[in-house]
Amino acid sequence: MSEPSAEYSATEQPSDEQPGGESPTGTRPGAPDSFEAWQRLDPKAILASTVLVIAPMFPVVGVMALSRDSSLRALGTAGVWLTVVLLTTLGSWLHWYFTRFRVTDERFELRQGNISRSFSSIPRERIRSVDLTAPVVHRMLGISVVKIGTGRQSISDSDVKLDALPTARAEQLRELLLRPRTGPASGSGTGGSGTEPFGPGRPGTVEGETGAELARMRPSWYLYSTLTASLLLVTWAAVGSAMSTLSDVFRALWASDTATDWFSDKAMSVWSHVPVWLVVVSAVVTVLLGGLLGALALSVEMWWGFRLTRENDTTLRTRRGLLTTRAVSLERRRLRGVELAEPLLLRWAGGSRLTAVATGLGQGATSGRSDNKALLPPAPRGVAERTAAGVLERSDSLEGGSPLRAHPRTALRRRLTRALLPVVAVSVALAVAAARTELIPWWSWSVPLLAGFPAAAFAWDAYRNLGHGHSDEYLVTRYGTGVKRTVLLQREGIIGWRISQSPVQRLTGLLTVGATTAAGDGCYYVPDAGAEQGLAFAERCVPGLLEPFLEKNSESAREPTIPPNDSPSEIGNETTP
Repeated sequence: MSEPSAEYSATEQPSDEQPGGESPTGTRPGAPDSFEAWQRLDPKAILASTVLVIAPMFPVVGVMALSRDSSLRALGTAGVWLTVVLLTTLGSWLHWYFTRFRVTDERFELRQGNISRSFSSIPRERIRSVDLTAPVVHRMLGISVVKIGTGRQSISDSDVKLDALPTARAEQLRELLLRPRTGPASGSGTGGSGTEPFGPGRPGTVEGETGAELARMRPSWYLYSTLTASLLLVTWAAVGSAMSTLSDVFRALWASDTATDWFSDKAMSVWSHVPVWLVVVSAVVTVLLGGLLGALALSVEMWWGFRLTRENDTTLRTRRGLLTTRAVSLERRRLRGVELAEPLLLRWAGGSRLTAVATGLGQGATSGRSDNKALLPPAPRGVAERTAAGVLERSDSLEGGSPLRAHPRTALRRRLTRALLPVVAVSVALAVAAARTELIPWWSWSVPLLAGFPAAAFAWDAYRNLGHGHSDEYLVTRYGTGVKRTVLLQREGIIGWRISQSPVQRLTGLLTVGATTAAGDGCYYVPDAGAEQGLAFAERCVPGLLEPFLEKNSESAREPTIPPNDSPSEIGNETTP
C-alpha cells in the first residue's frame, strides 16, 4: 500500500506538478486526448448537482406562499431548503477538488475523498463495459456521467462512477478503455470463439458512418412497450400519486371545506343516476387508457433514438434516450449469448425483448439492471431474431437451424397437476361446506371449476414452450409461460452443470439441468427433461465435463450421483475460464 500513499502525497497540493511534467488538470501539451496524467472532473458538475437540488424548491415554496399556510412557514421551508442546497454545493465542490483519475497502459486509477481517502486501481482487462449517461441538466451543460463496469458481484463495487466529464472527453475515455490492445498486456481474456472480431456483411447489419448498424428504433415499436406490465404499473403508480398531490394542492390553494363538500355532493348526485355497469366500464376504460398513454410516454423517453452498433470490430454499443441520454458499450469478447424474452401480452402481439448474456454485467442482485444488458427495445420477434443473429454472427435461425427437442409427456402431466389440483381442492371444500350448512349455496362448488379452464390452458402453454437443443457453438433452452424465454448460451462459456431432482421428479423420471456460467444470471436451466435425455444433452454440449460423475445402473442408463436430501448437485470446474 506504499504506492497509493506516495501518490496521495504528490497531489495534496493542486499547484504541484504531476509526474512527467503534467499539470494538475491533466492536460499535456501536444497531446490533449491523453489520460496518462492525473485528470480532474469537470467543475460544471458542481452546478449540475446544485440545480437538481434547488429546482424543486420553487414550486413547493410557491404553493405554500399561495395557500392558506402562514408566510412564516413558507420562509422557514425556504431557509431549510437553501441550507440543504449550500451543503450539497459544498459536498460537490469537495468531491470535485479531491477526485483525480488517470489511465495508464495497464490500469485505470482513481483516488477520491477528503476525510476518508480511497485509492482504486483497476486492471484495464477487468473493465467490462462503459456507460455514458447525460440527464437533462448535464446535457444543457455539455457534460456526461461515466460509469465503468468492472464485473464485481457487490452492488457497491460493481461500477466506478465519474460525475462528470465534458461529453467529448467522456467519449474519448470510453474509446480508450474499450480499445483493443495487442501484445502480452492484452491477454487472452475468456474469449474462445467468442473473441473473434466482427466483420462486414454479417447477418442483420448495415454499415454506417460510426460502424455497422445492427438495429435502429422504428416509430411503430413504441406501441409494443405499452404491452409491458412494468411500464403500466409504473404509470398507474405515478398517476395515483399525482392525483393525490393535485388534490392536496387544490384544497390548499382554492378549496374551502364547504366548496369541497359541495363538489363531492354534486359528483355523487350525478353518478347516482348512471347505471352501475356504465360506471364500472368507464372506470376500467379510463384506467387502461391512462396506463397505455403513460406507458407510451415512458417508452418514448426511454427508447428515443435507439441504435445498436458495433464499433472497432470488437465493441457493441447502444444509444438511447430523449430527456436523459444513455450510451452503453460492451466488449464483444465478454458476450456469452443472448436471451429473447416474450412476456404474455407482448407475445400475443408478436413482440419480444432482446438482452445480452455477458460477463461483467452482474449476477444475482446486480443482474436486474436490464437497462445495461438491453440489446433491443420491445420489437417484432422477427426483428429480434435478426438482431440476435447479427450480434452472434450467425447465419441460421435463433434455434440453431433445427427444431428444439420436445420434453416428455410426464412434464405436461406435472404442469396440469400443479394447475388443477388447487382448483379441485377448493371445489371439494365448498361442496363439503355446502352440504353441512345452508349459508353456502349448493352450486358454489362449481364456481372454482371455471378457473380450471385458463389454468389448464396456461399449463399446456408452459409445456408447449419447453424445448432444448444445441448447435456447434451454442446451447439453446426455451421455457416459461408468463414470460417465455429463449436463451442461447455459448458452449465454451459453460463452466459446470447443476443437476436437481425433486421427489416428484424422481418418481416421474424427470430432472432439471442447469448450465452454470460466469455470465448473465449465472445459471440457465432446462427444466423437466427426461433423466437420460437431460444427461445426454449435457454430455453432448460439453463433452467430458459430466462423464466422471455418471454411474451405470442395472438398466445400463447413466445417472448422476445426487445427494439424498434432494439438494442440487454442482458439477463443474472450480475456476471461471
